[in-house]
This record gives sequence, C-alpha cells and structure tokens, in this order.
Amino acid sequence: LGSEADKATYATLNRASQAAPALREGLTEDAAESAARHLHALLGSEGFAITDTDRVLATDGTVAEGLGMDAVATVLASGRAAVTRDVGPLGHAAVVAPLVVDDRVVGALVAVTQDATANLVRATTEVARWVSGEGFAQRAAEYAATGADDPAFLVYTSGTTGDPKGVLHAHRSAWGRRPMYAGWLGIGPQDVLVHAGAFNWTYTLGVGLTDPWANGATAVIYNGPRDPAVWGRIIALVQATLFAAVPGVYRQLLASHGVEGVDLSSLRHGLTAGEALSPDLHAAWVSMTGKPLYEALGMSEISTYISSGPSVPTRPGSPGKPQAGRRVAILPVDARGGADAGAAEVEVEVEVEVEVEQGATGLLAVHRSDPGLMLGYWRRPDEEAKAYRGSWFVGGDLAHLDREGYLIHHGRADDVMNAQGYRVSPQEVEKVLAGAPGVADVGVTEVEVRPGVRVITAFIVVSKDSSLGAQVSSPTAQDSSPTAQAILEYAGEHLAAYKVPKQVRFVRSLPRTANGKVIRRELHRVADGEPQALSSAATTEPRPDSA
Repeated sequence: LGSEADKATYATLNRASQAAPALREGLTEDAAESAARHLHALLGSEGFAITDTDRVLATDGTVAEGLGMDAVATVLASGRAAVTRDVGPLGHAAVVAPLVVDDRVVGALVAVTQDATANLVRATTEVARWVSGEGFAQRAAEYAATGADDPAFLVYTSGTTGDPKGVLHAHRSAWGRRPMYAGWLGIGPQDVLVHAGAFNWTYTLGVGLTDPWANGATAVIYNGPRDPAVWGRIIALVQATLFAAVPGVYRQLLASHGVEGVDLSSLRHGLTAGEALSPDLHAAWVSMTGKPLYEALGMSEISTYISSGPSVPTRPGSPGKPQAGRRVAILPVDARGGADAGAAEVEVEVEVEVEVEQGATGLLAVHRSDPGLMLGYWRRPDEEAKAYRGSWFVGGDLAHLDREGYLIHHGRADDVMNAQGYRVSPQEVEKVLAGAPGVADVGVTEVEVRPGVRVITAFIVVSKDSSLGAQVSSPTAQDSSPTAQAILEYAGEHLAAYKVPKQVRFVRSLPRTANGKVIRRELHRVADGEPQALSSAATTEPRPDSA
C-alpha cells in the first residue's frame, strides 16, 4: 500500500474495528445497508460494501454492485488490508479492510475510491464507530429529543372563508396519518405518487411527500408552469401509480384534453380532496380514463379523516366513510359549551352509537384523542377554545351520516347562505350547476345587491367549445338573459326552489388559492373587475332577508 500504509498500520486498522461483532451480532442487514450509505456519502467514494465472513451484507454505489466474496477472500484469510481489482461489473479497483475483533476476522469493508489508502484509514475507523454504541449514540445526539406532543410544524388554513389561522401540529401527527394509508391512498413501497398541489397545506405536505416517505414509496414533485395538461404528461413520464389533486385540477385536466392519447397504464387510481367532488366530474374522469377516483374530506387541523378508497367503494355525492380507527361524531348545530351528548357518533371498528335521529344534519366533529389532531391555533387562544365542545373538535363542516355510514357533506357552517329563512350550502348548488350543459366551472355565494338585500349568485365559467360559451363570449352580447335563464332552468329541475340562484354572472375564471380552492368571498370582485363579465338577474325580485 506504499508509504501511507506505514502511517496506518494493520494494528491501527484492527483496533479501529474492535466493534465489528455488531455486523454479525445485532447489526441487521437493513442497518448494514444504512451504514454503507452513510460511508458512501461521508467519504465521497465511488462505492462501498460491507460483508461478513460468507456474504455481502450491503452495498452502496453502482460500482460495488455485483461484488462477490472472492473479491475479499484473501483479506478474510490473511486478516490484512489489500488492494483488489475487478470489483463489480465495471472492474474497478478497491481497498478491502478486515473487520477484526479479538484477533478474529468477522467481515470486511470494501471501499471503491481513487484515494484508496487515505480513505481506507478513515473509512475503517468510521465503520467501527458506526456499528458501535458510540456511533449510534452520536447520531442520536444529532437529533432533538422530542416527544409525541412537541411542536413539529406549522401550516396555515387556506383562508377561503376568513383570515388564515396558523395550525400547529405535533410530532404525533405522523402517527395519526396512518389510517389514510389503507383507508384512502392504498399506498405501498412500489408506488410512485404525483401530487399537483403546493406545499403550503397538509394535503400536499402529507399526501405528496411524507406519506410516500412513510411507506417507502416515491414522491414526484413538479414546480414548473401550471399548464393544466402537464399532469397527464408527467404521469406518463414517471410511470406514476397514484395521482393526487383538488377536483378543480381534474376538471381542468379533462377540459384541456390533457389525458387524451396519454399512456395512463401505470396509474392505479386518482385521489382528490380540498373541495367537494361533483358526481358529474367523478363520472367524467372514470369514463375518460377508466381509473377509479377516491375522494377524502379533511381540514388543516387533522388532514383527511373521511374517505373512499380501495376498500371503501365510492358513492356519488359522498366523500366516503370515517377511516378505520377514527372517532367521528355529528353534533347539533345549536349546541353550546362543552356538552358531549346529543351526538350521532361513529367509532370505526367499535359499535356505532346513534343518539339523535339518523340522517340529521349537524356539525362534523372528531375526538380530541386522535393523534393527528393539531396542538392548537398559533396565538389564537379564543378561536381555539371555540373549536372544542367537551371532548370533540368541531371544524365547522356540516354533514350527516346515512344508514350505511357514508357521510354527506353540506359545506361549512361559515359558508352557509340564507334563503327565505332556510340554510343553503353553496357546495350543494355548485355540484348541481357543474352538471349543466356548457358549464366548465362554477362558484356560488351570496351577493349584496342593495343595502340589506343579499341573493344567491352563481358565477359561471363556460366551456369554450359549447354553444353557451359562444353566446357569452360574443363581443356584442350585452344581455345574456337567455343563457342565464337556461342555467337557472336547469337548477330549477334539480334543486328546491329556494336553493336556485337568483343571479347568474359569467366570468373568465374563478378566484382560487394556490391549492385550487375557490375563494368565495372574492367572487363578486372578480365579476365587478371584468367589464366584459356579463351579469344576468333572474326574473324573481329578491326581498330583504331572503335569497
């Protein structure tokens, strides 16, 4: 080995390897592989391998693949480090160092590296520390000593209905995500997941990144131009097995013909959350691609906890059932304080307790014992206190459970509109109007038309290739009452009279967050800011306090 070997005698190398029994006694093959990867990165070598006396435990780096025991036989027999040739399929040279304890050779370290001798000394010392208690202790000391309830990360709510709130999650939230793996994602180590969202909410942070990591799967992230048709190309390029996005992205993907002629053979199913999935969009996706689309309902405070999935058949109009292991309840809307009673409760894998009339609409709640539930709102103690009713966290979603345990979502309590004294969910109206001919996208909210008078208004993005789109986009069209009337007639055929919008406004696009959720409070501003965005009022004159 030349002059460098004189400075690092074999005795020195042997002493550095005194902890080597751990390779055979207590160091698993997974740990050996971890050690090889660590050494490879630490020393910047071309490749590493760790062996015991009769087999290769782990390799790292393509040049070490295919390493046979004949490459280390001489070292194992002599107990002395040596340079060997023809390592791996490319025939590289490497230094092989014995791992010795109590004068007994128990394995070998193979370092494929240009600076063989110098790195051999360093590598042999490092592997001894790695497999010893000292090495493990040092690596453990590099991480903070955190507990399950210690803060882990902070995300903000989307702010679609009010000011965004900081949601502080604990380290236990990683454990709390486990019901999603089988209950919604259907994910395993073989999967490649592409997510179309941004990383500022738990849907993308969890489903797009940490969930694949937790299951040994591959996460694919794209941060280029947001061309709606790009997702089909990415799925084909990376051979994705799972695709996750908000319903709006699926709608745009279909409208842009982004899946036509694209090889989706690798895709097993799609995943969607963030806003309600309309039955028409679900049917259009399945018809176009032949792939299932599984919906989930959740919130920043706990992520998804209601879902359909490979083991829970989809049902149009419902996001699914409570995931196995969750404890979910429907609380009366008018409940006050900390009462735990009066709830229709579902404990999956536990007997179902129904304490109110089956099918009653109320506030959707999750038990505070769920490990996925947030620690609290960042510096919003008053709002945090209002979110709890005894043992239940209430996020503001309105829902009911049908007889088979499927949840029917009625929107958010702070989104609900008032029509002739009745509560109307904008999501319910949007789901219906999304199926109207010529409608590409729709948002619904209340708009004040004069002091004290607010009416339910539909904001419509029309399909460019539809006859409705041709009428609306005409530069001479100043009165779109006929087209608006057609939409209102469709709504009247599918909704109770008091739920039918009193106004229709045509807009070029809907205001959405970076994650694709409609910002309803901005809808009227979009229409007002577009002179060519035509407004049509229904023939019914609105009355004060009715819509």
